[in-house]
Amino acid sequence: LQVVESGGGLVQPGGSLRLSCVASGVALDNYAIAWFRQAPGKEREGVSSISSSGISTNYADSVKDRFTISRDNARNTLYLQMNSLTPADTAVYYCNTWPAPNWGWGQRTQVTLSS
Repeated sequence: LQVVESGGGLVQPGGSLRLSCVASGVALDNYAIAWFRQAPGKEREGVSSISSSGISTNYADSVKDRFTISRDNARNTLYLQMNSLTPADTAVYYCNTWPAPNWGWGQRTQVTLSS
């Protein structure tokens, strides 16, 4: 199993990014998956989750109406569209199974909001 997150970067407040999580060695459509993030000095938090079929999604209050999670099971890929970014969104972002992260953590992708 290998999970590779990408799409992070340096962005100005109000900007957008689209994160991707590509899995190999496992069929993503067997799992509910989530995006997690961890900011410096803070605990890891679940940002958004999506059911194995993609029908059901959930969001943390802090990102609701700004972030959109989606998945393409044919491509074994999970996405997170992030709009209206704020400095509070600065963190390292990961994907993993939901509700319990059962996979090893991937290479992660850094999202940084410039001042």
